[in-house]
Amino acid sequence: MASTKSTSAHQQSPSPKWWSYWRLTRMHMFPAGAIHAFWPCTWGLTMAAYSVRLPPGQLISQALLYFVGSILGHSGGCIWNDICDRDFDRQVERCKDRPLASGEVSVEEATALLMAHVAAYIYLLQATGDDAMRIGSFGILIFFLYPLMKRWTYWPQAWLGIAMHWGLPVAWVSNTGSVNWTLVSTLLLGGISWTIHYDTIYACQDRRDDIKAGVKSTAVRFGKHVRTVLAFFSALFVACLAYAGALNSQGPLYFVITVLGAAAHLAWQLLMLDPESNQSCWSMFMANGDLGYIIWAGMLCDYAQRFWV
Repeated sequence: MASTKSTSAHQQSPSPKWWSYWRLTRMHMFPAGAIHAFWPCTWGLTMAAYSVRLPPGQLISQALLYFVGSILGHSGGCIWNDICDRDFDRQVERCKDRPLASGEVSVEEATALLMAHVAAYIYLLQATGDDAMRIGSFGILIFFLYPLMKRWTYWPQAWLGIAMHWGLPVAWVSNTGSVNWTLVSTLLLGGISWTIHYDTIYACQDRRDDIKAGVKSTAVRFGKHVRTVLAFFSALFVACLAYAGALNSQGPLYFVITVLGAAAHLAWQLLMLDPESNQSCWSMFMANGDLGYIIWAGMLCDYAQRFWV
């Protein structure tokens, strides 16, 4: 996910140890990456709250729980990704100064930090209930397999989409007591499509170096057709939002703000994106974090109208 940018300061003098750990978790780039992990949990939570008329106090407290969990999950995933990719990172200009690739942090130190994140994450999962905790625990395995996908397939972003959106069924089951497979599967498909969209944009920053290093990604696979393919996955994401809304009997506010708002924002991204510009790719990656607010706003407005009107 979000990476550190090279600075001459890092090359001139060693970083304080705490700063190396902080960079390893990507917290110096917060909310990049972490916010992308937070939105699926919150969308699932809010749609479940709408379905079962969850009291606002519980909605707020659970959103805070998922916020902390998303930070832990994202940071832990970044640590594991850097452990697995440290040899690749040394060959990629943008990644060569990451703490593990540069030798600032040892594999043993990174592993200890990772285990602390996993333990804290599992502790938080206990608050979601037994069934949701089992689902959430399985998500840890999904995250752990992600770095390996870059060695096996040109579609690691699709697997990342499953990992990043695994909090969605956790939130749904935690609040409804069961899984509406049609609705949850629709949201997962949409989430995978959205992740392919934004993480392909992110991966375009490293496309040339990834080809040399043998790293596989959708950015490499799509090549010069990247904008056209991203338009397809953006449309699929919007279609899944609309269908999931219909399945959950959402009201007009959801469709106007969430669905149409997402469509307009994604269209703007595709118009503004320059896949050959690192600055453009980073800006559009971050813009997808902003998109989450639009989608959630429609869900919250619809929830508020149903609960209080």
